[in-house]
Amino acid sequence: MKRKKDYYYKLAKKSGYKSRAAFKLIQIDQRFYIIHEGNTVLDLGASPGGWSQVARELVGDKGRVIAVDIKPVRVPGVEFVRGDVFLKETIEKIAERVEKVDVIISDMSPKISGVKSWDHARSIELAERAMEIAHIFLKIRGHMVIKVFQGDMLKNLVKKLKGEFELVKVHKPHASKSSSSEVYIVCKRYVGANLNSMGDRDHHGPRDEENT
Repeated sequence: MKRKKDYYYKLAKKSGYKSRAAFKLIQIDQRFYIIHEGNTVLDLGASPGGWSQVARELVGDKGRVIAVDIKPVRVPGVEFVRGDVFLKETIEKIAERVEKVDVIISDMSPKISGVKSWDHARSIELAERAMEIAHIFLKIRGHMVIKVFQGDMLKNLVKKLKGEFELVKVHKPHASKSSSSEVYIVCKRYVGANLNSMGDRDHHGPRDEENT
């Protein structure tokens, strides 16, 4: 019943957005000016499509939004790539559609276990995967927004990102629930990959991702 009383949940229903998370991206963009008209945006972990809807509105008719998720994303005007972001075949599917993008957004979240340290570590893993995908697809001077849960690994991730972007800020929009440990890392003006900061990573099998 609490969900029905949630202000942003009701506002999303009224506004035609697929999730209350749409207002998180709206508020982030209003503050940091991430997505511009004519941009190409890559939306990782896009289901159910709230962020893709907002991105589609912001890029306008001359822009593109490519949504990636294991679950279907059905948003008019948004291109969809079905697949796990950790799998090479998914990266190849993205590459078939686009060479470089202006913006990468990621609201990816692990399935919540209730164990804060575990959920935090899994969210960092997803954020680092978004960072790896940025190494492949993000244009120089491009922007990125990624969600993580707060914890002791956050500081090191921010340090890595500061080596690759001119501006890196940890931000919590008003639309995020006060009880949630989620924050968003806003990264502006990509300068290029610092591959030494990531180390060797080998991924085996799909991960479960979901949006909150």
